Amino acid sequence: MNWKRVAIVLVCAAMMPQLQGCFPMVAAGAVAAGAGAAALSAVDRRTTGTQVEDEGIELRASNRIGERYGDKVHVNVTSFNRGVLLTGEAPDEGTRLAIEKIVLGVPNVRGVTNEAAVAVASSLSSRSNDSFLTSKVKARFVDANRFNAVHVKVVTENSAVYLLGLVTQQEADAAVEIARTTGGVRKVVKVLDYCRVTDEACRPRDQPKAEPKKAGS
Repeated sequence: MNWKRVAIVLVCAAMMPQLQGCFPMVAAGAVAAGAGAAALSAVDRRTTGTQVEDEGIELRASNRIGERYGDKVHVNVTSFNRGVLLTGEAPDEGTRLAIEKIVLGVPNVRGVTNEAAVAVASSLSSRSNDSFLTSKVKARFVDANRFNAVHVKVVTENSAVYLLGLVTQQEADAAVEIARTTGGVRKVVKVLDYCRVTDEACRPRDQPKAEPKKAGS
C-alpha cells in the first residue's frame, strides 16, 4: 500500500471543506502530490520559513548520522517547529548519545527529544506494522473530527505513538485519547508545542483578526 497516498487522502478529508478540490487532485497522481503538499503548507500552523527549516534539519541530520554510522544504526529524524524527535535503535548507549549530539549540532535545531532505544534494528515487519498504526491513528483523527488532523503529526516506532504539533490543550487531550485507544498502540508520547486559541497561530480561521487599537482610544 502507498502510505504517502493514504496520508494525502486522510489529510484532504481533515481539511474539507476548506480544500474542496482536494480529492480529484489526489486521483490525478503526481500533480496531486504537489498540489496536496502546497495545500498542507497553507494550513500548517508553522510559518513557511519554519516548515522549510524543519525539512532542512531532517535532511542534514539524517545525512550526518548516515555518514557517521551507515547501516549500523536505525534512527529516524523528525523535526517539528525546529524541535527534533529521534526514534529507532542504536547498538549502545554511547552511540545513542553521540547521535543526539550530532543532531544538536545541526543549524536551527532548538532541542532534541531522544527516544531512540538501545536495541538491535527493528525488523521490516515491525516497521510495516508501525506504518499501519500511523495511518490507523490518522484515520481515527479524521473520523473523530475533534480537531484538524493536519495539526498533529504522528510518528510510530515499535508500536509507540509519538505526537508532534502546535496545538491547544484541548486538541492535545483529544489526540492523546484517540491515539491511546487505537488498537495495537503500546503507548503514547507527547512531543507537542502548545498555544492558545487567542494566539495568532492557533486562532480559528473563521474568526476575524483583532483590529489594532487607534492612538488615543
